Amino acid sequence: MRILIVDDDAVAIELLRDLLVDAGHEVTAAANGTQAADILARDPHRLVITDWEMPEASGIQLCQTIRSGGQDGYVYIILLTSHGTMAERIQGLSAGADDFITKPFEPAELLVRVQSAERILSLETRDVAIFALAKLAESRDPETGAHLERVMSYCRILARQLLSMGYYTDQIDADYLRAIYSTSPLHDIGKVGIPDYVLLKPGRLSDREFDIMKKHTTIGAETLDAAVRRFPGTSFLEMARDIALTHHERWDGEGYPTKLTGEKIPLCGRIVAVADVYDALTSKRVYKDAFSHDIAKAIILKDSGTHFDPKIVEAFTAAEQQFVAVRELYAEIPTAAAA
Repeated sequence: MRILIVDDDAVAIELLRDLLVDAGHEVTAAANGTQAADILARDPHRLVITDWEMPEASGIQLCQTIRSGGQDGYVYIILLTSHGTMAERIQGLSAGADDFITKPFEPAELLVRVQSAERILSLETRDVAIFALAKLAESRDPETGAHLERVMSYCRILARQLLSMGYYTDQIDADYLRAIYSTSPLHDIGKVGIPDYVLLKPGRLSDREFDIMKKHTTIGAETLDAAVRRFPGTSFLEMARDIALTHHERWDGEGYPTKLTGEKIPLCGRIVAVADVYDALTSKRVYKDAFSHDIAKAIILKDSGTHFDPKIVEAFTAAEQQFVAVRELYAEIPTAAAA
């Protein structure tokens, strides 16, 4: 496993490095939280072992930076600290630490705790399975290209922007940011149940064909709801089900499948609605050319308060350059037909 150790004490870094390298891990080092955040931004690591007290940015500040939602995968954090009171442990856990080791530490204890981190991080294979399942469903449509990757990124951008603007803070936190990024690829999973003559039709659908296409929302939700019943209380499955069912609902109640209105539509569905429509507008299809960002933006602004939640449109406008960057990042990924 790739491990980042963060400590302003060079001797401590060497001791940790030797111990972890001997155990078969790949190790990177930083002298403070600021350096560590820079390393993580350009070179992901799954495990961070950090001292609490450091210049420039402390271990607590590093925890808060990591948990702000900028990482694609979960980062497990172990705080190395002489802080052992209950109040201090609560402070560390609240900042996002997963575990503590009190200085001076026993090497055997550190290695056992690293092994525990590896077991927990292996649970992230769930996200891999989600994405693979979504990609399998998407593979039936040869034109979608990097649609899932873009929608995932757009959803996270919108949720993070909403949080920064003080909107829906009772719902959005670091766990929500991670969940919507991981589950949004399943928004169209129900299309596996749509016949090819509808799904792959070049050109516009007839009214009857569109009614068939609409069923992908309920097909997807029913499939995911079966998983929710099998594993009750699993929040990421519940979010995936809600997204599949409601991402075509409209703020004014004119959407489908159940004509929900306003905030009766789950927030995750409202976020995916903006992300999905933006990507559809800016992507080329056999029946249309890709619209420019400015045209797509104008359409979304026009539909604020009718199709879309006005607060989410406001967040979209505030973060539009991030949308442009994601669109450019994935623009060169070939479609299945071209690959």
